[in-house]
Amino acid sequence: MERARSITKKIGNINFSLLSPNEIRKMSATKVITADTYDDDGFPIAMGLMDPRLGVIEPGLRCKTCGLRVGKDKCPGHFGHIDLAMPVIHVGLIKSIRDCLRSTCRECGKLLLTDKQREEYCDILKKYGTEHRDKTYVFKQIIKDSVKSDKCPHCGRETSKIELDKPTSLRESGKKLTPSEVREWLEKIQDENLPLLDINKRTARPEWMILTVLPVPPVTVRPSVTLQSGERSEDDLTHKLVDVIRINQRLQENRDAGAPQLIVEDLWELLQYHITTYLDNQTSGIPPARHRSGRPLKTLAQRLKGKEGRFRSNLSGKRVNFSARTVISPDPNLSINELGVPIQIAKELTIPVRVTVHNIDWCKEMIEKKATIPSDPNEYCPSANYVIREMEGMKQRIKVTERNAKDVAERLETGAIIERQLMDGDLALFNRQPSLHRMSMMAHRVRVVPHKTFRFNLSVCPPYNADFDGDEMNLHLIQGEEAKAEAEILMKVQENILSPRFGGAIIGGIHDHISGCFLLTQKDRNIPIDIAIHILSATGFKGKLPIPVIENGKSHINVKDIFSTLLPDDLSLEYKSKSCFNCETCEGVKCPHNAYVIIKNGVLKHGTIDENSIGAFKGRILDRIIRDHGMGAGREFIDNVTRMSIAAITLFGFTTSIDDEDIPDEAKKQIEEGLAKALKKIRSLVHAYENDELESLPGRSIEETLEMEIMKVTGKARDTAGEIAGRHLGLNNSAVMMAKSGARGSMLNLSQMSGCVGQQAVRGERIHRGYQYRTLPHFKKGDLGASAKGFVASCYKKGLTPTEYFFHSMGGREGLVDTAVRTSRSGYMQRRLINALEDLRVERDGTVKHSGGQIIQFMYGEDGVDPARSIGGKAIDINRIISDIKEGV
Repeated sequence: MERARSITKKIGNINFSLLSPNEIRKMSATKVITADTYDDDGFPIAMGLMDPRLGVIEPGLRCKTCGLRVGKDKCPGHFGHIDLAMPVIHVGLIKSIRDCLRSTCRECGKLLLTDKQREEYCDILKKYGTEHRDKTYVFKQIIKDSVKSDKCPHCGRETSKIELDKPTSLRESGKKLTPSEVREWLEKIQDENLPLLDINKRTARPEWMILTVLPVPPVTVRPSVTLQSGERSEDDLTHKLVDVIRINQRLQENRDAGAPQLIVEDLWELLQYHITTYLDNQTSGIPPARHRSGRPLKTLAQRLKGKEGRFRSNLSGKRVNFSARTVISPDPNLSINELGVPIQIAKELTIPVRVTVHNIDWCKEMIEKKATIPSDPNEYCPSANYVIREMEGMKQRIKVTERNAKDVAERLETGAIIERQLMDGDLALFNRQPSLHRMSMMAHRVRVVPHKTFRFNLSVCPPYNADFDGDEMNLHLIQGEEAKAEAEILMKVQENILSPRFGGAIIGGIHDHISGCFLLTQKDRNIPIDIAIHILSATGFKGKLPIPVIENGKSHINVKDIFSTLLPDDLSLEYKSKSCFNCETCEGVKCPHNAYVIIKNGVLKHGTIDENSIGAFKGRILDRIIRDHGMGAGREFIDNVTRMSIAAITLFGFTTSIDDEDIPDEAKKQIEEGLAKALKKIRSLVHAYENDELESLPGRSIEETLEMEIMKVTGKARDTAGEIAGRHLGLNNSAVMMAKSGARGSMLNLSQMSGCVGQQAVRGERIHRGYQYRTLPHFKKGDLGASAKGFVASCYKKGLTPTEYFFHSMGGREGLVDTAVRTSRSGYMQRRLINALEDLRVERDGTVKHSGGQIIQFMYGEDGVDPARSIGGKAIDINRIISDIKEGV
């Protein structure tokens, strides 16, 4: 038998059209005339909004149209229709209706163009074909030219101005047009003129844009729910349709009874309102329809558009099974590849295992474990939750409980699937939102732990942008073997240490890790052998101990030798550490601050280990180890550095308090003198400005010059205060140690805490908004001095005066608002960028192609370099090659 060949089909185009009243009636299963839904016995009312011909949602009932049930057969639901007593304008098509009225004659229905103009436009549209982007411009031009004519070129009738009063009111020369009049007008437009109005004459007519029949969606689109009290709660769409039917009935009764025109028009307006809000409940110009509680109803347009709509919420992204979410907390004892998962989650999430002749005994054991309950709640004994087996072509899912565990285990056969609980070593995906780059979702190995939070190594915080102030993260358990293999190779944390943005390590030592290594290696000292062994044992060190030095009759080990145990034997590096003082002439090996790092053949000879050595983004040692020995060695180094630094910092002791910002009275006096000089200088600048003695800078007005000069003086004053404070705090100070080593904070933070906060700025300028001629009523009118324009001379330790505090709040508020605005804007920009680029892929030949095969770039990134495998964006490291040649490697 010839094998059936699959033919791939390409969609040429998709056309959207209008439903005609006849089509709506044809596809309708029943006419809906009753606003009621269920009778007293709880059965759906015939020809009501829940008529069984529109589909069923109740288990056990059969659909009267297709005969299918809710469950396995799945009745898809069927449309109904409401015959409207009077025509109503479709709010979504109002602009198209307006354009049709503007460009045609009310008398003869022809386009307000001469025959010559019409032929010219027809030729242009033929030339463009069906898919040209300039067609919209042509249609706009047709309407513009039609509006210009004062008389119809065909029947001579004078044209009138058509205006749109949002949302659905149309006026002709000020007189309101009823939907019936609009429909009559549109009916007169001939088919041959429709292509010039951007309407496909084979599938649509302009009068169909005025509704005479309203389709009623199937019951499956708007299911009702039964509350705990037993009452039924209807869907928002059903609520809205009830309003439409009631007003429609009242309008029909009043019109047939010959009620006054005013009453009929009011009811007609009300029907228009209800149908408009049924289609789109966020139409500008009319109040939204609301629930009894005051909540706006979610009608058709709201179900589709936006972040919470059908496309983005249910089609692009969905909620998934085999996932968990909880708060995160740190655990420095875990490897960067590991993830601590709470027992409660491990018991609930499962992994499928197919039963074979090789593992049947193990699978039975897993099922039988369900019957044994551990005495200690923190003790975890993984077992099986479900067994899935096929019986007569049907999949049967059996829940394993304490009672039936032994019975299910005995009846287990090969070919069945057991769903076992999580075990140590299982692979899982871990994610933190917002997921802005590929390292926001990585694969970890599970380690089941007690308590209720996810735990992971602190080094993995930067790629996730996570902190432990209440952040929550998501766990996704991988179900298939292919997916596991893919995650292992591509998504494991160690495979993502190097960032594809800049080619450096994004995972590395942070905070305490850097402080610990800094404390350990800062001074060239020897420590007792017992302390050294304690530090080495934390890393799981199994090699030979460094050679001890005898001091005062006791064995000591050099701190640099302890750190050297983590380095590979072939590592040789020279660079400046983060704590470098940037002296005018670098003394290299003889650096008095121990800030020049030299590593020879895996031994730390000189220098302090800090952020520039092991830190995320800047770690030179880490970067070199990964490039020379691979990602596995990089992971091992990060894990060992973490454990060593935590052990060291715990043994040596490291703490910071508000006392670290205390400076001696002498320093305070120097700062006050510096600030007094700055204020004097500012007063002299203001005096020169007031006496027209100030020279303006090139390209600046005299006012701008004054502001710039004052900003310079205030900036210098703050920096000077910071330098004085920094000098007196010294490198033995814990806060300075953190700033200098790159663990956390900066010297600017410390100078603001103990020196001077400095000039507060809004939009890059000194604060000048507030009261007329002055910022606050505490100052004289026209005061241009430092304190009147937001200069904070106090430090945080001393405390701010009320006016300083107010100005400081203004500067701080700008930062908060700016951040919030930037976040939303950049989020939307990224979404647009991702949508534009999602169809691109890099081919094996290095080209970047669109999914349709079109070449976007002849070489990926124009240079063919993958940043993650580059050296800071460059393809080769020339300095490394030269140094290797010098050393004769």
